Amino acid sequence: MPRKRLPIGIQTFRKIREDDCYYVDKTGFALRLIEEGTHYFLSRPRRFGKSLFLDTLAELFSGNEGLFQGLEAHARWDWGRRFPVIRLSFGGGVVQSRAELDRRIRALLHDNAERLGLPCRDPEDPVGCFAELIARAHAEHGERVVVLVDEYDKPILDNLTRPDIAREARDGLRNLYSVIKDNDAHIRFAFLTGVSKFSKVSLFSGLNNLRDITVSAEYSAICGYTEADLDQVFAPELAGLDRDLIRAWYNGYNWTGEAVYNPFGVLLLLQERKFRAWWFETATPTFLIDVLTERQTWLPQLGQLQADAALLSAFDVGHISTEALLWQTGYLTIDREEEIFGEYRYRLRYPNREVYQGLTNSLLQAWTADAQAVLRQKQRLGELLLANDFAGMEALFTAFFASIPHDWYRNNPIARYEGYYASVFYAYFASLGLDLTPEESSNAGRLDMALRFNGQVYLFEFKVVELAADGGALAQLKERGYADRYIGSGQPIHLIGVEFSREQRRVVGFDVETLHG
Repeated sequence: MPRKRLPIGIQTFRKIREDDCYYVDKTGFALRLIEEGTHYFLSRPRRFGKSLFLDTLAELFSGNEGLFQGLEAHARWDWGRRFPVIRLSFGGGVVQSRAELDRRIRALLHDNAERLGLPCRDPEDPVGCFAELIARAHAEHGERVVVLVDEYDKPILDNLTRPDIAREARDGLRNLYSVIKDNDAHIRFAFLTGVSKFSKVSLFSGLNNLRDITVSAEYSAICGYTEADLDQVFAPELAGLDRDLIRAWYNGYNWTGEAVYNPFGVLLLLQERKFRAWWFETATPTFLIDVLTERQTWLPQLGQLQADAALLSAFDVGHISTEALLWQTGYLTIDREEEIFGEYRYRLRYPNREVYQGLTNSLLQAWTADAQAVLRQKQRLGELLLANDFAGMEALFTAFFASIPHDWYRNNPIARYEGYYASVFYAYFASLGLDLTPEESSNAGRLDMALRFNGQVYLFEFKVVELAADGGALAQLKERGYADRYIGSGQPIHLIGVEFSREQRRVVGFDVETLHG
């Protein structure tokens, strides 16, 4: 198979096809949507291929047959019909006020009106202009209109740290989107995409006829790359790369159906030939780290959260759960769906190593005073773990917490949170990408952290004490028999009780007992 160009950062279907780039054929999904219904909504994280899919829909409805040669849609589409397409994208730039939003909307409508040759009578009225454009396009072209809205929620998300501006943006967008429902008779197909799922009451009160396919199993792979896609489409690029490592780093996203790889991370890996948190480094909003810090998040629990369908969809300015925030932005994904008493509930997990390691790294740097010191401490921790130097680990963490300036503790609410010490301790191990199981369940209760590394098992229990260690953490490990499940494995089992003093702001107890599995 000949090598092609990697479509890094390209969101234009025509450019990918004309420039002979690799393309994962999503036109089958497009046909299925068109055959099954008319109005859709899809939520996916940033840089996941939403814009490219919308552009593919635009080219399909516009009847540009030459771009679809060799693709699934080519033999199944009626190329003799062309539909007028109206496209609105809020992906570019940052809107910082309601006035800026209104100007952006007017500019988008003006561009569409010029392309369709249908200028609005009152271009200063966005809602009226949008409605007029839809009706006139239907009348002039003799086909009902296709409306495609990309990043429908970005003007709101860009202002979440300024709630008043975010609410004004939400209200302006709600007025605009209500036009889609009011002009249903003129619309052949409507598709809206974004990162978040704002509640229907807050944003979609005027547009309640959308089918939300975000967690529809049949559309789980509508964006992203499947295992088959990677093996078949990108086969010429895989030589020399560990396939299991690619899977561990970038696969694992799931919306109740087939799991997919993060396309942005995969493309950068194939280009640079290095395993790094490519997507995380470019797509992580600072407000996410701020919110997790402000909420004094118990870090070991993040990868094991649960939510129901209503909670995952509950996103509004000033009202969003940690579960919904992390899931909608792509830092958690669905592990499995369960039906309990007629309600659907979801168990969430980190999708892959990129997100797991990237998020804990970012939080570790935000929750400590010296980023350079963190880098040194992480390297040292890896060396100590390889050597099973537990005295060295105790000294490392004791010195680390003691080195944080008093003023930093006083000015950072996260440091006054009782779970801060254990969260930072956990983050050091997680930021190395190690195989951790936080809050491992057994019939005796929940162990704080289990680590499997270098053919050995490490079981940790954390306690916060007032001033002095009392040995209670190690005693709890032994009394509750947390090691029982590993007996007979042939692996050494290390029981480690770690005790922190909130008043002294340091590790005051680090007790270790080793069993032979």
